Amino acid sequence: MFTPAAAVDSAGPLLKDRPHAIVIGSGFGGLAAAVRLGARGYRVTVLEKLDAPGGRAYVHRQDGFTFDAGPTVITAPFMFEELWALCGRRMADDIDLRPVAPFYRIRFDDGESFDYSGDAAAMRAEVARFAPGDVAGYERFLKASEAIFKVGFEELGDQPFDSWTDMARVLPALLKLEGYRTVWTLACKHVKDARLRVVLTFQSLLVGGNPFSTTSVYCLIAFLERRWGVHFPMGGTGSLVKGLVSLIEGQGGSVRCNCGVAQITVANGAASGVRLDNGETVAADVVVSNADSAWTYRHLVPAEHRHRWTDARIEKARYSMSLFVWYFGTKRQYPDVAHHTIALGPRYRELLTDIFDRKLLADDFSLYLHRPTATDPSLAPAGCDAFYVLSPVPHLQSGTDWAAHAEPYRLAIQQRLQATLLPGLADEIVTSRLLTPQDFQDRLSSFRGAAFSLEPVLTQSAWFRPHNRSEELDRLYLVGAGTHPGAGLPGVLSSARVLDSVVPHADQLAASRDPTRDGVRVAPA
Repeated sequence: MFTPAAAVDSAGPLLKDRPHAIVIGSGFGGLAAAVRLGARGYRVTVLEKLDAPGGRAYVHRQDGFTFDAGPTVITAPFMFEELWALCGRRMADDIDLRPVAPFYRIRFDDGESFDYSGDAAAMRAEVARFAPGDVAGYERFLKASEAIFKVGFEELGDQPFDSWTDMARVLPALLKLEGYRTVWTLACKHVKDARLRVVLTFQSLLVGGNPFSTTSVYCLIAFLERRWGVHFPMGGTGSLVKGLVSLIEGQGGSVRCNCGVAQITVANGAASGVRLDNGETVAADVVVSNADSAWTYRHLVPAEHRHRWTDARIEKARYSMSLFVWYFGTKRQYPDVAHHTIALGPRYRELLTDIFDRKLLADDFSLYLHRPTATDPSLAPAGCDAFYVLSPVPHLQSGTDWAAHAEPYRLAIQQRLQATLLPGLADEIVTSRLLTPQDFQDRLSSFRGAAFSLEPVLTQSAWFRPHNRSEELDRLYLVGAGTHPGAGLPGVLSSARVLDSVVPHADQLAASRDPTRDGVRVAPA
């Protein structure tokens, strides 16, 4: 049950006396942050703009179909299991997580396919089928990925980068691991086949990065997937959202939906709570923003309290691409289509240049096709399939009028899918909905409609990203894709992990707590 906006706090005195933490946004980063804060003694209120929790992981239900709006790939399940363990519970009692094989089926424009999996022998065989001379190089690439993983994920993924000295400390390791290279150039160092280079680099797009400019640190994804596999929760990723909300409520916290935040309030240089869109104010001892980091600073923190993340700096920063997502259901099934399919178009580098650099909506596209009913048939009516197809597109600086372009673009994608993977598609569709870059901005409060916040280039990574402990205000903290370590579920869950080392324990705040900060609602501003 989600706490309605008008609810009155009826918690007992012990809960009410705890220091109060507000979390803005209920994406996976925000929900994970709430669980961690609750486990450390805080009374937590999560404030969500939408009518249900999840943020980018919102769930759409229509005409008997269930569509996960955003994340669909679970690659580090232990990070979720850890949240359940903090609450004294077992994730397996609430979530049925199933392995997906192959991880991805990559379909090239000529119709040939590569099955990308976690089976070492099967992967060697697939590489040998495409490029026998690259098998040894592929193995070297995987070893490089493992070395990057051990530093970039295991050692640094949940460590705060508060000072430039933190960055200086890790630079020697990053240089040794060739972090100055891009994802593409590291792959090119090890393999020669053009198609295999694509197979080893497309994953950076899943976290908003152009493989031709994203730091090679993100090559760690290859080993991360090999280490823990790719999974899907029965019921969809929305079941994970529901489970996390249950954990928060079990700790005595609440998730309030239909509660958009208009501003973070400030007292004596510290975050003191929030003012909601309806004028209501909520006091807090600490504020954690899971909203997009650029949006947080540009729209929620008053300009007079910002010295590093000024309007000019926010405008000047580089942002990830956006996404065009079409959710649809069919009255027949397509059993030959894998759970995750990467359907490549005729261009790779040139298309990404159009998207990231030229900010041009091109006529061709590469697509990610998600068929969750391959694993969980319950997400569609009997005999039907649920899909979503995702096309990387420029963010709103392209100037594209999506009100005019959305339907023609959807139709072009439909025709492409019908000609390649889903024969007869036009006659099989029984339900449909769209998500455009304009929706990312207007519905999800993402600056410029960028789907993954700041672009993960080297000069916008680690210390160069907005810090988990705000540089602008005391007692303001950031989690999610726009802070360290970055986008993707392991990234946003790691950002919540960072809070354990930068947010004081509730007991430390309780003794010196301002008596006016009791977390109750006060008169509207």
